[in-house]
Amino acid sequence: MRLYSYWRSTTSYRVRIALHLKGIDHEVVPVNLAKGEQHSPGFAALNPARGVPVLVLEDGTTLTQSLAIIDYLEGIQPKPSLLPDRQPERARVMAAAHVVALDIHPVNNLRVVQRLKAMGHGPEETAGWMRHWMNEGLNAFQAMIRTDTPFAFGDAPGLADICLVAQLYNAHRWGLDLTPFARLTEIEGNCLALEAFARARPEAQPDAE
Repeated sequence: MRLYSYWRSTTSYRVRIALHLKGIDHEVVPVNLAKGEQHSPGFAALNPARGVPVLVLEDGTTLTQSLAIIDYLEGIQPKPSLLPDRQPERARVMAAAHVVALDIHPVNNLRVVQRLKAMGHGPEETAGWMRHWMNEGLNAFQAMIRTDTPFAFGDAPGLADICLVAQLYNAHRWGLDLTPFARLTEIEGNCLALEAFARARPEAQPDAE
C-alpha cells in the first residue's frame, strides 16, 4: 500500500495511526500541501478533491477521505478493533470522532485558512478563527467521552482517540489554551506513549521540516 500524506495534515495523521495500530505495511509518499503539490495533474488524477490522505492499494485501487480509509482498514484487519461491536456504544464513539472530523476540521483546514487570508484577514485573525472552532469542538468532545478510562471510551485506543490526538497536534500548533481540557491531554499522553501513535507523529515523518 502507498499512503499519500503530508506531515502536518491531521487527516493523514489519523490514517497513519490506524495503519500502525493494525500493523499494516505501507509506504508513505509525501505530498507538500504548502507548496501546492496536491494541485498537480498527477495527484489530481488520484484524488479529484486534491487533498490528502490517499491510500493506493496493491491492486491500484484508490481510497480517499480519512474516515473512509480507516473504515476500509477496519474491514480488512479487524484486530485491534477501533470501534465497539455493539450499539449504542459504537454510535457514541463515532459521534465523538465526528465532532473532530466533521465539526472542527472542515472549518480549520488549509484551504479555509488560505481563503480567509485571501479575503483580507491577517495571521492573528485566522489563528483566532481556528482556536475558536477548536475550543468549541473540544468542549463538546470532552463532554461526550468517559471520565474513568485511560482512553476516550475504554482501556484501548479507538477511532475517537485517533481523531483527538491528531486534532490536539493542531491545537498545540495554533496556541489553543488547553488548560480546560485536562482530560483530553491525559488521553493524548496515554496515546503518544504507544509505539503506533509515536511512529505516526508529524515529527517522525520523512517530509517533516
